[in-house]
Amino acid sequence: MTEGVRYPALGKPVSLLAVAAVYLAAVTLGLEAAARSGATHPIAWAFIADLTATLVVFAFTCWYRNASTYDPYWSLIPMLIVLYWLWASAGAPVVALRQWMVLGLVWAWGARLTWNWLLRWRGLGDEDWRFGMLRARHGRRYWLVNLGGIHLLPTLLVFAGCLAAWPALADSARNLNWLDVLALLVTGGSIWIEARADRQLRAHRSGESDKGLASGLWARCRHPNYLGEIGFWWGLYLFALAANPAWWWTGVGALGIHLLFIRISVPMMDARIAQRYPEHFERVRDLPALVPLPVRREKVQ
Repeated sequence: MTEGVRYPALGKPVSLLAVAAVYLAAVTLGLEAAARSGATHPIAWAFIADLTATLVVFAFTCWYRNASTYDPYWSLIPMLIVLYWLWASAGAPVVALRQWMVLGLVWAWGARLTWNWLLRWRGLGDEDWRFGMLRARHGRRYWLVNLGGIHLLPTLLVFAGCLAAWPALADSARNLNWLDVLALLVTGGSIWIEARADRQLRAHRSGESDKGLASGLWARCRHPNYLGEIGFWWGLYLFALAANPAWWWTGVGALGIHLLFIRISVPMMDARIAQRYPEHFERVRDLPALVPLPVRREKVQ
């Protein structure tokens, strides 16, 4: 239960229905805004809808005083964006297999990440500790931090990351090549890393341990789940290069997301772990934040 939340007594089933209604309204109003804007290019159309939907979710988070309502937006909206771009690509120069690889990977990533959020989410009375910290730190100015830092910045970064999918979905200038193979390996491998790290973390938390996690992937680096998330967006960018090198600049999305994690998420989480589990953090502080250490094999006597 979070102090800032307006109605923390709502249970998870009712909370889920409320969030579903908010997102349905957000997507509906986003589509309406895009339709009325006069935009014709699918990228511009999706961008207007995305921004409008973000503002709708933001309005609810302000009313309910729980910014975590935005949490699943990160993974849900890209699934809809690539689906729309696939539909809008009719008649465009494309490679069908590449299209379906990108669509399948984005949906696998988005569905898994959303499911992981649902497993750990306890309802509308549950707010991420980082948002409560920011609310306490900024006071009356928190609404601006909420709008810019918690809602608009992630929306813009994720949309920029999604741009790398556009060449593969609707503007391919090249047939399948070795970069597609590399992109498939990086993107698919990153989804696996993030899924395994999240699964190990859930299992650790279910044991009600009072110690930090330092086994499995978590023994190789401090934030393997972040590593998987970053790798996914770089893998998507490789698909852009494979499809049409003229879209090289779409790497700005993966770069922005990468910087978000290493400059904001990693330091905040390290500080949180150091505060809650000081002895554990002393043991793992020498581990790399993201790039995993190699597996050490014991010498046979």
